[in-house]
Amino acid sequence: MADKPEAKKSPKRIKKLEVMVAETIRETHDTTTLMLFSGNESLDYKPGHFCTIDPHQFDGLERWGMYLEYQKGKKEKPRAYSLASSPHEKYLAVTIKEERYIPGVTKYPPLLSPILVRRIPRGTRMEITGFTGPYYLPDDIESRTDHVVHICAGSGFVPNWSIIKYALHHDLKVRHTVIYGNRTWDDVIYRHALEDLRRKHPDKLKVIHALSREPGADSLGPQVYAGRVGAELIHEHIPDPSAVEVFACGPALSKCCEGHRRSRNGNHAWLGRNPRLSVPGGRHQCLLCRHLTLAGNSQFFFQPRINNDAPRQIDFFRVDHYALRNGPNGAFKHACIAVSP
Repeated sequence: MADKPEAKKSPKRIKKLEVMVAETIRETHDTTTLMLFSGNESLDYKPGHFCTIDPHQFDGLERWGMYLEYQKGKKEKPRAYSLASSPHEKYLAVTIKEERYIPGVTKYPPLLSPILVRRIPRGTRMEITGFTGPYYLPDDIESRTDHVVHICAGSGFVPNWSIIKYALHHDLKVRHTVIYGNRTWDDVIYRHALEDLRRKHPDKLKVIHALSREPGADSLGPQVYAGRVGAELIHEHIPDPSAVEVFACGPALSKCCEGHRRSRNGNHAWLGRNPRLSVPGGRHQCLLCRHLTLAGNSQFFFQPRINNDAPRQIDFFRVDHYALRNGPNGAFKHACIAVSP
């Protein structure tokens, strides 16, 4: 058991940091973890935080970046990547999933993620900016619940991986249930490391996999299910949602509760705080409405998965109601959102 770090009262400052790639780990066919050495042993970040990487620093992207900026009529922005590492670990780590160009669907080809996934060798130096983000494990989590639920899909599991490692390392008095959706068994990021951690902490970590495109998924283990993450699977493993806190991150999960309509004045409103969020009209389907976030005192941490190379496109859970944190020490404010399938 490691001693719990004392909460720091001084405000965090986002700063630039020069790092070197100490190791690259191929997690899946399209996902890579970069282990980053900073030379700084006192990095100040929370489990779940993210950093940004500016594509302009890579000479090999100069012409391609200039072309995309000309086509888009604006400067390419830094890309955000969740930290896969936990504050107690020696190296910083980011896990990147390669974004694909789909003709007729994706307006522009991706700029940065392909080279980070496939073309960054050990010894590469780069600059990152961090660390920040509202999606992190609160310092007072033990006083709020003894059960944390992680509902994730694809690369949305990355910040939750940081959170879980931190909580188990510091022996926090909370247990974790992971409900993790992917297309196939080979798409599961950190699959072996996650299983190793589960075996080391059988009383504190439970992992459920949902595979939507894996033939014979049910034969892969007792906690592996065929299909997408949906309300039925969630309720099977979370019988009392009022007693848990939920961290959700990743692309769309499942269809549930069809029939509501979006309305600015009705039960489902626009999230006007985020100008990059575009919610289509018409009917929508929600996954967790009236199941988790409206039950008792449960809180719901929501993290959209933003497509870095298509700034106006956003993929996320089909969620109806969730809690929005107003700053690190702010109160939770409930908001709601409507999402078309």
